[in-house]
Amino acid sequence: MNEKIKPSIQELIDKALEKKGERIRSGKYSPSSLGRCFRNQYWNRKDEPQSNPIDNRKQRVFKAGHLFHSFVQDVLIANNPEAKKEVLVETEDFKGYADLVLNGEVIDFKSQHSKAFWYRTNLEWKELEPTLYCNILQVVFYAVNLGKERARLVFISKDDLCIQEYPIEINYKWEEELRKEIFNLQTIWQKQQLPPATPRAYPNKEGKPNECNFCSWKDLCKTIEEKNEPR
Repeated sequence: MNEKIKPSIQELIDKALEKKGERIRSGKYSPSSLGRCFRNQYWNRKDEPQSNPIDNRKQRVFKAGHLFHSFVQDVLIANNPEAKKEVLVETEDFKGYADLVLNGEVIDFKSQHSKAFWYRTNLEWKELEPTLYCNILQVVFYAVNLGKERARLVFISKDDLCIQEYPIEINYKWEEELRKEIFNLQTIWQKQQLPPATPRAYPNKEGKPNECNFCSWKDLCKTIEEKNEPR
């Protein structure tokens, strides 16, 4: 019988992803965090040590999503000679990369497991919009700063490569939503004071934001809030 390979393949993968996860912060806000809790965005820009860093499983989930993301990107580039991927978009306060840029449009890709993917197909846009608010602000940010008239959210099912597409017109409504978000974030940064906890993202069926459960500073924030509770 062959001896067990050491380290295991799983250990090698986790180690590789751990190294890849090490990155230097830009010192700016991330467009991918727009629409989330202001405290979360402030800490992210400050590069505050995370009390709840992502574990190995989440690293693997992100990597799997990136693989699907890259495949779909390459398919679209092969059929659109003018397409450019991972386009840098940087302002005084923000830095990010647009997934795919066409002549008049920016496309942002999101991968999901099939349960969440197929659940969405039964919802109308008025029900979807609040749950996609963060994603919409992100792709609108890229479109506005790149001077594009349209944006598109593309969701990929990681189980079967099925696709959902949501076109978004860059109109006054979304330009105003983006303007307000940026103004609030700039004001917070100028003050250099920890903003109040303001969970807003990922509403559940009752409409209550669920983002605290996915926050990298969940325990730190909870400790601060408990200290501030009236006694």
